[in-house]
Amino acid sequence: MNRIEAMHIFVRVAELTSFTRAADSLGLPKASASTAVQQLEAQLGTQLLHRTTRRVQLTQDGQRFYERCKDVLADLDELGSMFQQAPQALSGRLRVDMNSGIARHVIEHLPQFLREHPGIQVELSCTDRRVDVVAEGFDCVVRVGTLTDSSLIMRPLGQYRIVNCASPAYLKAYGVPRTLDDLAHHHLIHYVSVLGQRAPGFEYMEGTQCRYVPMQGVLTVNSVEAYANGCLAGLGITQTPRAGVAQLLRDGRLVEVLPQYEAEPMPVSLLYAQRRNLSIRAQVFMDWLADILLPYVDRL
Repeated sequence: MNRIEAMHIFVRVAELTSFTRAADSLGLPKASASTAVQQLEAQLGTQLLHRTTRRVQLTQDGQRFYERCKDVLADLDELGSMFQQAPQALSGRLRVDMNSGIARHVIEHLPQFLREHPGIQVELSCTDRRVDVVAEGFDCVVRVGTLTDSSLIMRPLGQYRIVNCASPAYLKAYGVPRTLDDLAHHHLIHYVSVLGQRAPGFEYMEGTQCRYVPMQGVLTVNSVEAYANGCLAGLGITQTPRAGVAQLLRDGRLVEVLPQYEAEPMPVSLLYAQRRNLSIRAQVFMDWLADILLPYVDRL
């Protein structure tokens, strides 16, 4: 039995948690299913399954191998039919990462994508930390801001215009700033990628130069969601992508301030690893993602 066949059997055993049920579903003797998994374990030099008289369960190494097997087998299915398959025949797992603000837009449209591609399962990570695309097995990630990782392939999507805003309650308490000098009497909610970092202050463009006004603040966050909630709670001024607060501005829950002092726009990019050819399902997803984010970004 070759390794690909053994991987198919292992995946079925893992999903059904039973050698007997897996063998029956594949039309194989139970002994053949057991032997296939034993051969994989011998080749890999690790135990993939915990076996009891009632059920089998993945080990930690088995869980990692199971996830990679699903990706490899899905890629092989795509490879075998790449010249004749219809788009709706795509299958397999997609692992993607983006911040929670972008994820809200994506999830709103995701049901339509999954109706068009019912064989695809999406694993969506929403985090403000910089994930390791290769080590953590992500097909693609959406990043906002200047990029420094040259080992990844970048697909520009556009840029976010930044708006300065505060809640009506905050402005009632502290007044509406009209000039940069007024900021000495105001609070800024500071956003940093890692707590403990020094926040530069209120950002604005002077010609082509980026300038900062140091400001006091009672709240520092490292989360997009906390940043928005802090502003709504009246804890200070924020500088945030306009697309993420457009409805709040329309509803009057936030108010734009100092519109003449805009921060530098933030680039929005899709990134993926160049360690292997991008799967067809990832290509289709990335094209779809670029289309649905189009209304929320300014084109470069």
